Amino acid sequence: MARRRKKANSLEDSLINLAALLVIALSGYIYLETGSLIMAGVTFGVLLGVAMGIRFILDAKAQERLKRSGIKDIDQMDGRQFEHYLGLLFRNQGYKVEVTRAAGDYGADLIIQKDGKKIVVQAKRYSKNVGIEAVQQAQASIAHYKAHEAWVVSNRDYTDAARNLASSNSVRLINRDKLIEMILQMNPTTKPNPKQVIAQLPQKEMLCERCGEKMILRKGAKGEFYGCSSYPKCRNTKAV
Repeated sequence: MARRRKKANSLEDSLINLAALLVIALSGYIYLETGSLIMAGVTFGVLLGVAMGIRFILDAKAQERLKRSGIKDIDQMDGRQFEHYLGLLFRNQGYKVEVTRAAGDYGADLIIQKDGKKIVVQAKRYSKNVGIEAVQQAQASIAHYKAHEAWVVSNRDYTDAARNLASSNSVRLINRDKLIEMILQMNPTTKPNPKQVIAQLPQKEMLCERCGEKMILRKGAKGEFYGCSSYPKCRNTKAV
């Protein structure tokens, strides 16, 4: 798990532990003051109920936030759909957008421009954290496209190695949390609808001839291809 996610979980655990200690301490204080186990038990129950209620409200707000962002629909996209979704997202933020061709993109899935600045973007719709290769591709594409900077945008997080390389090469990493925040900050009438993107660019489903698992549209150095979803167990590929 990435560094920032670890920090967030650590902070959340600390707050939960602190709240538990406060409930126990206040219940103990009531018992010492009144000498009544019943009063202490009632206090404990009330405080615990309040804490659980607050936690429920916070969890509900977090789920509503995720729903408004459409991130769960984004998670269902393939690479091509994610690229076009980001194209709409940046275009609606005032960028001039070009989605590069599938083959020979030289490390950039999108080229966006605004206020005289050209930015190359690597789009990574992954089911796991993004590694160092995406940063290398994005950084290398700056010279080819004569861009000012490079971004990597993903629906997931990044490995520590990817973060370190991005930091030393001034590549901007937009992870799941930042992508959600970017979407939510937009006017609801201007942000793209992930379901519409999926409907307009339907995935081509096929099964692997070797193992029977689903084939997934992927993107490599030579362009798009179908690869087995059970990779690396099965390395079967098929041309688009």
